[in-house]
Amino acid sequence: MRGRGQALRRHSSPPVGQASLVRACPGQFRDRNIRVREHGDSSTLLADLHLGLSSATNAIAAYAAGVVVGAPTITLAAARMNRRRLLLRLMGLFVVGNLLSSLAMNLGMLAAARFVSGLPQGAYFGAGAVVASYVVGPGRSGKAFSLVMTGLTVATIVGSPLATFLGQTTGWRVTYVIVAGVGAAALLALLVFVPRTRDLSGSSLVKEIGALRKPAVWTIMGVAALSVASIFAVYSFIGPYVTDAAGLDLGVVPIALALFGIGMTAGNLYGGRIADRHPSLGLVGGFGTALVLLVLLALYGAQPWVLFVTLVGIGAAMMTAIPTIQVRLTDLAPESPTLMGAMNLGSLNVANAIGAWAAGAVIGAGFGTLSSAWAGFFLTLAGLLLFFSTTRVTRTAQQPLTPQPGSIG
Repeated sequence: MRGRGQALRRHSSPPVGQASLVRACPGQFRDRNIRVREHGDSSTLLADLHLGLSSATNAIAAYAAGVVVGAPTITLAAARMNRRRLLLRLMGLFVVGNLLSSLAMNLGMLAAARFVSGLPQGAYFGAGAVVASYVVGPGRSGKAFSLVMTGLTVATIVGSPLATFLGQTTGWRVTYVIVAGVGAAALLALLVFVPRTRDLSGSSLVKEIGALRKPAVWTIMGVAALSVASIFAVYSFIGPYVTDAAGLDLGVVPIALALFGIGMTAGNLYGGRIADRHPSLGLVGGFGTALVLLVLLALYGAQPWVLFVTLVGIGAAMMTAIPTIQVRLTDLAPESPTLMGAMNLGSLNVANAIGAWAAGAVIGAGFGTLSSAWAGFFLTLAGLLLFFSTTRVTRTAQQPLTPQPGSIG
C-alpha cells in the first residue's frame, strides 16, 4: 500500500463550501505570490526604478530566496501549530510584504520587501496541501496537489493579465496594493470558512524533520529545481518576447500571459490525474515535451503564431510534470506531509531563481531575448538527466539477487 495520506487521516468530510474554499484560497495566494510585477511584463517598474531588464531578476531572486528560507524554517518552527491558525498568520505576513513592496523606492528596498513576501509562501503551500488532502482523502495526493495549484493556474489566466493591465495603466505600486487587498480578503475567507478541527492539528517536529535525513528527498528536490527552472526562464520574459522578439504591441502581453495560464491550467489538471496512477509518466512526458517546445521557441519564437503556441505548450507540459514531484516526495516521507509540500515549493522557487538568473544572464550577454529559452532548455535537460540517473541507480539497488541457473544456493 502506498504511504501518502497516512499522516493525515480523514475523520469527517468538510462541507461543500469549505471544500470549495480549499480549492480556491491556497491557489489564489500562490497567484498573488507569482510576482505580479516582476514576471510577464515589468516595463513600468523598470522605468520607475531606472533598472535594466536583467536587473529586474534580482527582485525575482529575492522573492524566491524568501520562499526557500521560509519553507523549512517556518514549517519546522510551526510544526505543532494547527494548520488553520498557521494559514491565517502566513496570509497576514503575505499582506504586509506586498504593502512594503508598493512603497519601495529602489531595487534594494523592493528586493527586501519581496523577500518578506516570499517567506510565508512555502509553509502556506505545505499547510494548504495538508488541508487539501483532508478534503480528498488518503491515497490521492496528486489530486490534492492539483487542487492547491488550480487557483494559481486559473488566476494566471485572469490575474496576471489583469495585473499587467493595471500596472500599465495605474502603475505597479497600485498593483501591489491591490494584491495586498486580495490577500486581506483571502485572510477573511480563511477565517470564516476553514473549519476549526483537531484533524488539522500539527505534528511532531521530530517526525517532520526526519524527512530531511533521506537522500532521495533531496534528489527529487534537485530534479525539481533544475527541471522547472525553464518555466521561469520563459514566464519572466513573456513581455519582451511579445514586444521585442515578435514586434507586437504592448497590449498583446496580457493575451500572451493568459495563453500561458490556459496551458498551465490544462497541464495541472491532467498532471494531477497521472501522478496518482503512474510514478514517473507525468514527469518524464511533461519535461520531455517541454524540451521540444523550448527549442521551437528559441528558434522560431519571433513568429507570433509560434510564440503563442509554444507558450501554451510549455505551460501545459511543465505543469503536467509538477504534481508527480509532490507525489514522489509524499511517498518518500508520508510522515511529513506539511514539510514535503513546503520543501517542494522551496525547490520550485530555487528553480525560479535559477531560471530567472540564467535567462537574465544570457540576455544580458547579448544573445537576444529568445535566448532565455535556451537557458531553460539546458536546465530542464540537466534535471531530467538527474532523474534518469537516480532512477536507474535506485532500480539497480532494489533488484533482488536471483540465483542464476546452475549456480550454488
